[in-house]
Amino acid sequence: MPKPRYKTTNWKQYNQSLINRGSLTFWIDEEAISGWAQSKQNKRGRPRRFSDLAITTALMVKRVFSMPLRALQGLIDSIFRLAHVPLSCPHYTCISRRAKQVDVSFKTKTRGAIQH
Repeated sequence: MPKPRYKTTNWKQYNQSLINRGSLTFWIDEEAISGWAQSKQNKRGRPRRFSDLAITTALMVKRVFSMPLRALQGLIDSIFRLAHVPLSCPHYTCISRRAKQVDVSFKTKTRGAIQH
């Protein structure tokens, strides 16, 4: 049986719904903004500039959008710039090095058809 075809009569709403599909919204929590920079550490050596929260957030955005690290740095910097938030993204090399130290659990991606 063929799929039924529907005639679109409300073009204005239909066009707006297609436009809204590409809409992207980021919420930046005040707690995340205040916890972005690393607090004092009780260790020797150069202090870290970014907290584990910043690295974890960057890794989550990287995973969601399947981005390379350099593009991720540009995306997060542009989000902060557009939101008028006075923060900067960690450098891509910093994210790469610290990714081994932070505990981020991801659900593995499924390959092929999803089994029910």
